[in-house]
Amino acid sequence: MSEDKTSVMAGFKAFLMRGNVIDLAVAVVIGAAFTNIVNSVVKGVINPLVGAFGTKNLESYSSCLKGPCTGDSGIQILWGGVLSAVLSFLITAAVVYFLMVLPMAKILARRAAHDKAKEGVRETMEVSELEVLKEIRDTLIAQRGPSSGSHPDTGPGTGPGSGPGFGTGSGPTAGPAGS
Repeated sequence: MSEDKTSVMAGFKAFLMRGNVIDLAVAVVIGAAFTNIVNSVVKGVINPLVGAFGTKNLESYSSCLKGPCTGDSGIQILWGGVLSAVLSFLITAAVVYFLMVLPMAKILARRAAHDKAKEGVRETMEVSELEVLKEIRDTLIAQRGPSSGSHPDTGPGTGPGSGPGFGTGSGPTAGPAGS
C-alpha cells in the first residue's frame, strides 16, 4: 500500500515539475491580469465612444420586449452588456493574435526554413562525402592496375603475409619450412 502511495506521489511530483504545467499556470495568471486591463479599456474608452452615438453608456442600452419596461413590469433585454462583452472578447482576441500568435508563427516559420536549409546543406555534405569516397575507391582500384582480380589470392586483405599458408606451414603452398 505504501508503494502505491509513493508511486502516486512520485507521479504527481513529476506531473507538477513538467515545464508545460508551470507555463500553463503562468499563462492563467497573466491572462487574468490581462482580462482586467482589457475590461477597463472597454468600459473606460470603448463603451463611451460607442455610447457617444446615443445618449447613454453602452452597458445601459436595453430594449423592451413586452410592455412598458418600468420597474418590474415588462421584459427587458440588456443588449448593451452583451455588446460590451463581445467587444471585450474581440479586443482580447485581436491583441492575443497580433501581439502573440502572429509573431510566434513568423518565428516558427523562420526556424523551419532555417532547419530545412540546414538539412539541405547536411544532405549535400553527405552526398559530397560519398562522391569523394567513391573517387578514392576508384583511384585505388586504378592504381592496382590490371593484375587486380586475375590472381586468386589477391583482393581485399590479401597482400604479402596475409595469404593462406604463407610461412605458416599449412595450406596448399606449404613448403619445407612448414613440414
